[in-house]
Amino acid sequence: MLTQASEHILLQSEVRDVPEPGRARITHAALRCRSRLRMHHLDLAIIDYYYLAVRTSRTGSVREYVLDLRFLDRSFRARRHIPWRCILVTLALTSIAAFSIRQIVSSTALWWHQHQLLLCTTTLGLTACAALVSAWRTTETFSLHSVHGGATLLEFTGGPGTLRASRKFALKLAAHIQFAIADRRAKRVEHLLDEMREHFRLREVGVLSQEQYECSRTQILAQHASVRQPRRI
Repeated sequence: MLTQASEHILLQSEVRDVPEPGRARITHAALRCRSRLRMHHLDLAIIDYYYLAVRTSRTGSVREYVLDLRFLDRSFRARRHIPWRCILVTLALTSIAAFSIRQIVSSTALWWHQHQLLLCTTTLGLTACAALVSAWRTTETFSLHSVHGGATLLEFTGGPGTLRASRKFALKLAAHIQFAIADRRAKRVEHLLDEMREHFRLREVGVLSQEQYECSRTQILAQHASVRQPRRI
């Protein structure tokens, strides 16, 4: 029954032409993010007023697609993760290594005969590993979601500075989403129909998995049913 209802909604939806990646007539703003530690690259561009061109690459895999701003949530969701435990361990190991080096330098014995040498080299190696883990686990992530379906349409995780670099672009994106809202169809029911079709398109191009599509479809159908349900007097 649910499948038939969704197919009925898709048939009623209005067809909109989405520009192909790399064939934009106008580019309003662009953002380039690089995470060398994770080998993850992201290029974003607001094109033709109502669309967001996305290009992601990771370890040789490249994916390009276009999002319709009419169906994007205006909130540019961001989160930061700081591994305080790893940082504290790194600082503790650094202190032990510094103490060992001081003991070796202040001793009158030959440095290669000192028992502190093994402790120093081991601690320095552990400090380097802890620092690398801390750098890897210190992340900043931003994501974009659909309005009513709640599907994650874009998520990028980078190192420190990612959110600061994307702040100006996020403001321009929010402005264009607000601009695109005016071009939505007037009735909420019609907009839900269009958003359902957009999720279907994104599933076909591989942006959404089948599981993500089913989840977003369920949410849209629930809201569609609540809108269509007559009010009780």
